[in-house]
Amino acid sequence: MTSRLPGFYRLPLQERLDLLSGAADLTASEREHLESGTPLQPSQADNMIENAIGIFALPYAVAVNFQVNGRDYLIPMVTEEPSVVAAASNAARVTRECGGIEAEADPSLMIGQIHVTAVTDPETARERIRGAASQLVAMARSQQPRMVARGCGAREIDAEVLPDRSLLVHLVVDVGDAMGANTINTLVEAIAPEIVAVAGGVANVRIVSNLADRRMARARTAIGEASLKAPDRTGADIAQRIAQASQLATVSPHRAATHNKGVMNGIDAMAIATGQDWRAIEAGAHAFASRTGSYQPLATWRHENAVLRGLIEIPLAVGTVGDRIRLNPRAGLSLRLLGVSSARELAMVMAAVGLAQNFAALRALVGEGIQRGHMALHRRSEERARLTSAVPGRRGPDP
Repeated sequence: MTSRLPGFYRLPLQERLDLLSGAADLTASEREHLESGTPLQPSQADNMIENAIGIFALPYAVAVNFQVNGRDYLIPMVTEEPSVVAAASNAARVTRECGGIEAEADPSLMIGQIHVTAVTDPETARERIRGAASQLVAMARSQQPRMVARGCGAREIDAEVLPDRSLLVHLVVDVGDAMGANTINTLVEAIAPEIVAVAGGVANVRIVSNLADRRMARARTAIGEASLKAPDRTGADIAQRIAQASQLATVSPHRAATHNKGVMNGIDAMAIATGQDWRAIEAGAHAFASRTGSYQPLATWRHENAVLRGLIEIPLAVGTVGDRIRLNPRAGLSLRLLGVSSARELAMVMAAVGLAQNFAALRALVGEGIQRGHMALHRRSEERARLTSAVPGRRGPDP
């Protein structure tokens, strides 16, 4: 499969589906599911949330041209923003010309927290937890034997004394290909009585942490100046301006917030398409960006030796299994389109998409400005809508 599909955006919708079906080897039922325009049946929605009354739809698209770790990927994206998919595809084409994007991801380690209050001697309680760590981890692993059989499960436990003299216990668990929240919450609730038996006090909050800083994903790319040049500006000038804009985000939290929003434009769209908990991803990303006490950019760029080098590091708690995906047919189809074999691979590709999206935003900012291309796509969307409403029975305009 190749993700390099020149002119894909110019094709009529049906021709895009034809090309995509061949490129991704979609089955007849998968093709029919895309053509139907119905991502969920009302009965399926009713099984997913409380008080369901219908289906709310958003546009579903694919970004093309992505090459990550030498492999091509078609990127499913769900977003209402016209410029996101176009920007990601264009940025991916540039990085592809320069060798693509390299990415990696940590093992799927998640943290569960147990807050213990009313502890008589918190320092002694902390040492008791540490002394009983092996037994507590073994007890946690015994709660989920099937996960342990797959090579996952609880890995370590530790405790810290907080300023208010309460005790915070961290349980670290390898959740494999799951997002992990349900797994973690089940475990910390199950072992909380044992924690109290060892440390004393009263178990209060028992919950997963969405700051998944043991589950980081990283992506990097190197773009030569020749791939950056514009009719009115040299590639060296554009590279230098992008590096300066990146530096600005390290000293201005107001700029960093918008900088990171550009990163999350791509990651969120991909997360929604693949059935992830995108609110948890957002929370973890912004908490990580604030870890030094000053809100920082998730992606950074530097210009050296005629090359623009980009790097992103972001916590990504994503999964390829679980009820959230099983209950949503479109999420399963998205994972099929991607062709990922594990949660770690999904995190690698998602980080690469975030880096490409950030590059696209910065290149527009330091060049023609964000509004020219952005508003052009808005106008094109409005014109499509006008043409569609003007022709009775027409299913959609030819782009």
